[in-house]
Amino acid sequence: MLQTELIVCPPWDEKAEWTDLAARAAKAAITASSHAAIISRNFAIEISVKLSDNDEVQTLNKAYRGKDKPTNVLSFPQIQPDLLETLANTDDGEALLGDIILAFETCRDEALAKDIPLSRHVTHLIVHGTLHLLGYDHENEADAGVMENIEINALATLAIANPYAEQAQNR
Repeated sequence: MLQTELIVCPPWDEKAEWTDLAARAAKAAITASSHAAIISRNFAIEISVKLSDNDEVQTLNKAYRGKDKPTNVLSFPQIQPDLLETLANTDDGEALLGDIILAFETCRDEALAKDIPLSRHVTHLIVHGTLHLLGYDHENEADAGVMENIEINALATLAIANPYAEQAQNR
């Protein structure tokens, strides 16, 4: 079972359906990944999602990645990828997969630049962040291709078109 905890900070709209969006995006990402089986096990997998701002994300990006600038999404895995398959051995029946944090201003500006709804872009970024929690990365072209394909498949289950289609045409 997957549990998604959400914290919404200003300037995000607290009345929006972010909780449902985050849960659906995280589930789609896990289901499309090679770790899909962890959702059906008899323990709870938890992901924490925080909708924050550029200032907080910049502070975290500098502290943890050495990059003194905001970014759209950061992920902080709590479980090593090679231990994901052994999660049934939790003491209390719960396992925190990790934390995802998004920066409002960066997400908003990217959505505007792409001429897409903010909710669609946020869904993509939560899928992306969840895959990072599962150990996927895009440090090299091969890994990036694997991760992008999983994202495309996950987003398709949510009726969201391939966000990399235009990028692929320009290659």
